[in-house]
Amino acid sequence: MLTLTEVKLHCRIDHSEEDALLQSMIDAATASVGDYINSPTPLDATAPAPVKAAALLLVGTLYTHREELIERPLSKNPTFERLLAPYRVYA
Repeated sequence: MLTLTEVKLHCRIDHSEEDALLQSMIDAATASVGDYINSPTPLDATAPAPVKAAALLLVGTLYTHREELIERPLSKNPTFERLLAPYRVYA
């Protein structure tokens, strides 16, 4: 759903040393977004712009905070939820 080039531009990365790490974060974010919206099929390049934006937001968060230890529970991200709300399928 996201390309490495898109993610590197979003995260302002201009080197290739972390390409493998970024690809794993892309994969994790894509799976997480698909799980959140209960997508019956894997997300791909045809995903709507808000779904891609939510995945970019998640990759950016994973990249920026990859080494932090958190002493308190993670909080919800209202932007992530708002972007994905129209695409979420409730069972």
